[in-house]
Amino acid sequence: MPRRRSRFINRELSWLEFNQRVLDEALDADVPLLEQLNFLSITASNLDEFFMVRVGGLEMLTDRGITKRDPCGWTPAKQLERIAVRARLMVEAQYNCYRENLEARLEEQGIRRIRAENLLPNQTTHLERYFEEEVFPVVSPMAVGRGADFPGLANLGLHVMVRLKPAKRGGKTTQRYAVIPIGANMERFVNVPSGTGFTYMTIEDVVRMFVDHLFPGEDVLEAVPFRITRNADMSAREDQAGDFLAEMENVLDQRKRGDCVRLEIKSICSKTLLSFLVRALKVKQRNVYLVPGPMDLSAFSAIAALEGFEHLRYDPWKPQPSPELDPRKSIFEELSQKDILLYHPYDSFDPVLRLVQEAAEDPDVLAVKQILYRVSRNSPVVEALRTAAERGKYVTVIVELKARFDEARNIEWARELEQAGAQVIYGVKGLKTHAKLCIVVRRETRGVVRYVHFGTGNYNERTARLYSDISYMTSDAEFGADASLFLNSVTGYSEPQALSRLVPAPMILREELLELIDSETQRRRQGQRAAIRAKMNSLVCPKIIRALYAASQAGVKIELNIRGICCLRPGVKGLSENIKVVSIVDRFLEHSRVFVFRHGGDYKMFISSADWMPRNLDRRVELMVPIVDPAARERVRTILDTHFSDTVKGRVLRSDGTYHKKRRTSRARTVRSQEALCRMAVEAGRQGKSARRQVFEPLRPPDRAGSKR
Repeated sequence: MPRRRSRFINRELSWLEFNQRVLDEALDADVPLLEQLNFLSITASNLDEFFMVRVGGLEMLTDRGITKRDPCGWTPAKQLERIAVRARLMVEAQYNCYRENLEARLEEQGIRRIRAENLLPNQTTHLERYFEEEVFPVVSPMAVGRGADFPGLANLGLHVMVRLKPAKRGGKTTQRYAVIPIGANMERFVNVPSGTGFTYMTIEDVVRMFVDHLFPGEDVLEAVPFRITRNADMSAREDQAGDFLAEMENVLDQRKRGDCVRLEIKSICSKTLLSFLVRALKVKQRNVYLVPGPMDLSAFSAIAALEGFEHLRYDPWKPQPSPELDPRKSIFEELSQKDILLYHPYDSFDPVLRLVQEAAEDPDVLAVKQILYRVSRNSPVVEALRTAAERGKYVTVIVELKARFDEARNIEWARELEQAGAQVIYGVKGLKTHAKLCIVVRRETRGVVRYVHFGTGNYNERTARLYSDISYMTSDAEFGADASLFLNSVTGYSEPQALSRLVPAPMILREELLELIDSETQRRRQGQRAAIRAKMNSLVCPKIIRALYAASQAGVKIELNIRGICCLRPGVKGLSENIKVVSIVDRFLEHSRVFVFRHGGDYKMFISSADWMPRNLDRRVELMVPIVDPAARERVRTILDTHFSDTVKGRVLRSDGTYHKKRRTSRARTVRSQEALCRMAVEAGRQGKSARRQVFEPLRPPDRAGSKR
């Protein structure tokens, strides 16, 4: 008798299926060639982080003998077994994509990876000179042995393992090995003169070609590129940290010494060398990956960004100025009259930057309060906050030091803002502060006014051109009061206050969501129409999934647009046949969170910084924000309608956890949602400019009241 399938899809395998959808874009012939290569590099970068965090965490649980099962019913050990099988298939597919789908086509377009055996004499001479001048003075081979004398190799760093001719001493034969670390600051793709296009050799192949220069008088038996992935699933002991910033710096140092959770090595290696390296690194056999191509496919994002090959990329889709905002007016003047909803990257991120930048310069602004989770390297937001503090404004910034892999940058920003005179809070003890909030307090003739920005994404102007996120900007007094109460509860010791509009996590967000879902369930049971539409990155929370199953069983129509992880099984008879799940992977990363409940026709509509995951609902400070402005609500409805109608990039989740593209009939309208939204933004911008041109603005004489004649 077949075993009953779990009601939940395993979180880790669901994530791997998301990465497969990204890889599918690299295999799509309709995607421009260099964009295909970029998608391939993204899958490799994603997999790096997956091993550092998810596999690293599961390995620690297994090593400690923990057997607690996930909602799917699997122990950590069982999950690792299943991950190893699926990840190995993915790596095989990645390299098949590179070798069979991309490499030859790139060469046809003038982008050629050359091997040593194909070099012309002048090219060999050029590379040897390059090695002697640029590589030899930098690299330092290290003799290695097993055990304690094996060096601490850099996480995700590129290395070459060298096996030398064994030495004979006292009648015994001793194997000899050396490691050559290839520094991260070295040029990964070495330009080889060819007259046309871009011909290159990878730096590891250059080192292998001339490795004997590093070992004069020795016989080099083999030189094999490899890289390791270390466990990065480490966190600060906040309960024992007197200086939390110093404790976070200690965590960063610990990651450099984390256990090896993956070894990638070129498949040309001998069994002798591989056996030595596996034992020296103490890596489990299931985490060893023999790579049949160039190491670290994530590095090929640099090739995808080569100048001069624009015909191999997407046509540019430029963010558009919002037609709701007049660039001739102050952002405060605009927001005092209406709420503004922006959908990035279709709408420019500039109004969000303007809010902070104008606040820094405006003499009537009294205070700026903001939460920073991830920002760009040279952030204009941080610069504006620094300027505001230096000009004597009251600046309070929550800098989340626990933002994974951005800790070092956030530590740097925190110190700079403190030096400028800002009040800096290092997040909240035991939680990550992930809410997206900025408050500007301004003195006006009508009194003190709070201008507020809520978002679904970070205050990062670079990712705002690549990620789809919603900004909601308002001067509504209720929103301002709620925002201040919320922020004060985060920055001080005050108890979280009851808020009239905002819904915070971890206090009440899950409970509010469960009530909203249950309300739709009860309405449907009473014979009313009921519906739920939600867009998010991930759906993992078992309680919410069970509530959605109950709603489906009651007859509630549920549409979910989930980019990444989805642990819910849709389309199961008697359980979830009223639930449809679609995922969109396209040129922009779908990142916004939008939730809509029919509520008897009086739709309740929200944006949020939080996905429906335990980590967001239990271990992070998050916000869910109602959209109350009629124009903003209509815009949100249009956004969701467009995404759910996608017939080009939309993939539908089956009950078995796999995805398939929507079937298109000959009569069906072809919709690529991101392209459609881009066109809408361009058209709206055109109409906005036309409307502004039709407004007559008289030139008035200067006000001479009180001046001498």
